[in-house]
Amino acid sequence: MGSMTELGYGWLTPILSYLMAVLGSALGLRCTVRAVAATGRSKRNWLLTAASAIGAGIWTMHFIGMLGFTVTGTDIRFNVPLTVLSLVSAVVFVGFGLFAVGYGTHKWRSLIVGGITTGFGVAAMHYLGMLALDLHGTLHYDPTTVALSVVIAVVAATAALWAGLNVSGPLAAAGAALVMGLAVSSMHYTGMRAVTVQVHPSNVPLHGASLMQFIFPLAVGLGSYLFLTSAFVALSPTAQERAANADAEGLRVLPAVTR
Repeated sequence: MGSMTELGYGWLTPILSYLMAVLGSALGLRCTVRAVAATGRSKRNWLLTAASAIGAGIWTMHFIGMLGFTVTGTDIRFNVPLTVLSLVSAVVFVGFGLFAVGYGTHKWRSLIVGGITTGFGVAAMHYLGMLALDLHGTLHYDPTTVALSVVIAVVAATAALWAGLNVSGPLAAAGAALVMGLAVSSMHYTGMRAVTVQVHPSNVPLHGASLMQFIFPLAVGLGSYLFLTSAFVALSPTAQERAANADAEGLRVLPAVTR
């Protein structure tokens, strides 16, 4: 009986996973900014799009990161229902946080509630994803490192929401997305540092799907969704742009009326 956890990420896997987190965060924060300026059904739809984007981004980041996770002495499979539940939990928790920001009447209270809920959503997704692992062994967690990973997620998510909502301009939006991506990535790799695996060698077949059989195709699908939604958001006018266009139309019509 042995115990060994290998985190053989190399350099490509962390970069790819971070880029997916940044893409989802950039799209989600952009949608959140638009939701704050919108009303009625439009506000709700922007917030739902933001929650799905951030949730899909952090889930994809997690499982791209898991491509580098190996344990000596056992194969690894993933419980499909729990893996799907980790995705759903990410979207739901992030959605609660974003709706708190979008509909809150007290700015700072809404921001804190939104940051805490979004951060817990990142953490819930990660540890549910880890719970979905099926291997010949037992996972053990260091409580201090687990707590640190949750704190990192909450603090960085709150900072990213604040930056996304309070600082204008493309550079600020990019910075907020980079911070949110850093929150997700830092939480993931800190959480992985909390794990040790006690291996119990066995010939019993493992249940569930391999990473390539189920999770990788789903990650590719979610990545495509993020890219397509990013294009839609980039091409759709903001409330300010619509107002400017309306003013311009009014100025063009006015001379014809007055003649």
